[in-house]
Amino acid sequence: MAITPLTALGILAAGTAAGAINTIVGSGSLITFPTLLAAGYDPVVANVSNTIGLVPGSISGAVGYRRELAGQRSRVRHLGVSAVLGGITGGALLLVLPGEVFDSIVPILILVACFLVAVQPRMRLWMAARRGDEGHGGVGLFLTVYGTSVYGGYFGAAQGVILMALLAIFLADGLQRLNALKNVLAALVNGVAAVLFMIFADVAWEAAGLLAVGAVVGGQLGATYGRRLPGPALRVLIIVVGVVVAVKLLLD
Repeated sequence: MAITPLTALGILAAGTAAGAINTIVGSGSLITFPTLLAAGYDPVVANVSNTIGLVPGSISGAVGYRRELAGQRSRVRHLGVSAVLGGITGGALLLVLPGEVFDSIVPILILVACFLVAVQPRMRLWMAARRGDEGHGGVGLFLTVYGTSVYGGYFGAAQGVILMALLAIFLADGLQRLNALKNVLAALVNGVAAVLFMIFADVAWEAAGLLAVGAVVGGQLGATYGRRLPGPALRVLIIVVGVVVAVKLLLD
């Protein structure tokens, strides 16, 4: 379908905002997905095009946080496998299942993730006292990242919030470094799901292209300003955004 210049500008702006938000926290899809729906796209086409369009922004954000990725190559390799497998699974589910399947559980998952982010310092101390600190988080983190990546490949709103909660609990590291790792994992999830969608689904390529351009710019903006946030401020921002997202999904 053809889009007007005003609609194109709105999609571009939404992509920029989502790219920045995804890099800092996650949940940028709650800006871009409704924008595509308002532009008149079918929900499935909008979801597919949204995923494809935001992949360059995820990559842009990961590149912007490359300094914080230093020394995390082993984590990226280990958890990247989980993210890729989960993204493939979630993307396949979107192609074969009705859209209502995850609607009721998604807000609950996000609220649980916000709670975990809030209590993460105490939980990490509690878990560290009962096991050695594994550099990649062990089987528990691998499996929970896989589950989150399934959701991310399927829809993905606030998958970054959930990933940050898991990484902060299982890994003894600063939130900015974990945010950098989160950006790489999200890029992998969205990337493999996008490949599936490009092959097997209908894509609104004009909208996806506009989102991609905006998201790349937003990813760099998010990396520039997000890394300046101190750990406690980043924790509060993650919690606030997550709660807002969950409430919005519950009310929709």
